[in-house]
Amino acid sequence: MIRRNDLVDYCDNLLLPQQFQDYCPNGLQVAGQEDIAHIVTGVTASEALIDAAIAAKAQAILVHHGYFWRGEPAEITGIKQRRLKKLLAHDINLMAYHLPLDAHPQLGNNAQLATLMDWSGAGQIKGTGQPAIAWHGSVTKPCSLAELTDTLSARLQRTPLVIKGHDRPVKTIGWCTGAAQGYLAQAIEMGLDAFVSGEISEPTVHLAREAGIHYLAAGHHATERYGVKALGEAIAKALPVTVQFIDIDNPV
Repeated sequence: MIRRNDLVDYCDNLLLPQQFQDYCPNGLQVAGQEDIAHIVTGVTASEALIDAAIAAKAQAILVHHGYFWRGEPAEITGIKQRRLKKLLAHDINLMAYHLPLDAHPQLGNNAQLATLMDWSGAGQIKGTGQPAIAWHGSVTKPCSLAELTDTLSARLQRTPLVIKGHDRPVKTIGWCTGAAQGYLAQAIEMGLDAFVSGEISEPTVHLAREAGIHYLAAGHHATERYGVKALGEAIAKALPVTVQFIDIDNPV
């Protein structure tokens, strides 16, 4: 068992949220009981994840997508009220780390996706935030677009939406999990063969085709399952708590 402040301090020291200008507060978002023995981790603090944490008798929930996003309505009504009511009624802490968990060089979503896919030589793509969020590197061996698609599908357990940009073998690749279609321009400037993200927008299709780069939208949720899971595993090794990753299915 640990104290809540010890868990927050551990995560803050590891992920360094003060370095990021984010769209939401990072760290403790909803305070619950001070003593924590069991933590549930997941991608998003949905009502389904809260219900699962209650059933697991967790004292804390740790997620990538939490609450209080910039620009959202301030009123505590509807879905927001139901989620917060359950957290408060069961005295459960909610912690969330957004951009800091995307960017961490070992535990982050982009680092974990590279490990899952065996992409090597990873470096940051300039112009994708400060610190930079998107990464670039090389595939294990040159492959076709079909081979890259098949590998992504098998390892993420989700078929990506694919925009073909050329007929060359894929050697170099850029990636950024989640909603990072806006970083395609930087990948094009670097001359990469392919760019992988979670989502796609209408202009992305034309940009990829006209610039001659493959674009693969592999799923926001599917690409971001791994950072928070790795963070939970690190916490379980470092601190006297148990950690349980719960994947709430999301096809997006």
